[in-house]
Amino acid sequence: MTTTPVPVSPDPFTVLRPRLFGIAYRMLGVRADAEDVLQDAWLRWSRTDPATLQSAEAWLVTVVTRLSIDRLRALKAEREAYVGWWLPEPLVEPLDERTPEAVAELAGELSVAFLYVLERLGPEERAAFLLRQVFDYDYPDIAAQLGKSEAACRQMVHRASERVQQARTRFEVPHGAHQQLLQRFIAAAQSGERRAIEALLSQDAMLIGDGGGKVQSFPHPLVGAFRIANLYWAQWRRLADQVVYRAVRINGEPGLLRYINGRLESAQAVVTDGERIVAIYAIRNPDKLAGIPLTLDD
Repeated sequence: MTTTPVPVSPDPFTVLRPRLFGIAYRMLGVRADAEDVLQDAWLRWSRTDPATLQSAEAWLVTVVTRLSIDRLRALKAEREAYVGWWLPEPLVEPLDERTPEAVAELAGELSVAFLYVLERLGPEERAAFLLRQVFDYDYPDIAAQLGKSEAACRQMVHRASERVQQARTRFEVPHGAHQQLLQRFIAAAQSGERRAIEALLSQDAMLIGDGGGKVQSFPHPLVGAFRIANLYWAQWRRLADQVVYRAVRINGEPGLLRYINGRLESAQAVVTDGERIVAIYAIRNPDKLAGIPLTLDD
């Protein structure tokens, strides 16, 4: 007699892990911190009987959100003492790894520029904003996840949305146009064509560098096409063919890795209005580059 095997339901934590990581990473901006939160959440999950829960998703999202809030509160003091500008750890992948549709879905929700703006928000305010605006949870769910009233959550989301909108300049640029502009910028920087570099930058373009006090970086944003172009030109003039650029996707958007003497020197997220580059976020802190191939041969 042949028996039909009983299908085993997938573990909710495994199914929801991408979403849980997305919440934790957007809250914390560092992969290792997000992974630590998920590990803590999994330990709590492993001691829980799913049959006693009305919704495994609601329980897991609540646990991850609250753990992320607690961790962000602890990290705030460190970030206030951080040397220079704090930028999130970049998530890097090859340009051709995702479909254009997937890229469009992720880019604005995950970009370095977006996470940089979120640093202006308090932990609970940031959680409420992300749960509503990025993950599309209803206010009753957000209230339960944060242990707040619906009215308080609405107020937090409204206040956070205003602050994010004031600080954030968002452009709807087709992925192909963004990538083509990036390739032209790489070609100009690789060949040391100062005027070509400058022509690809908006006049009020801004460059923010994060060295974390471990490598040299600018203490203030570098503003202006001429100044930024001079920076890339000076690097080429000093090092010439020792500088190599590689186009990648950084946090869902086209960006570049810069290698000097074959070693990774920075990951640079590039924001464009479709015609020119308006901002560059250069992450140089070695601790934040550890998860990226460190040499061109890797």
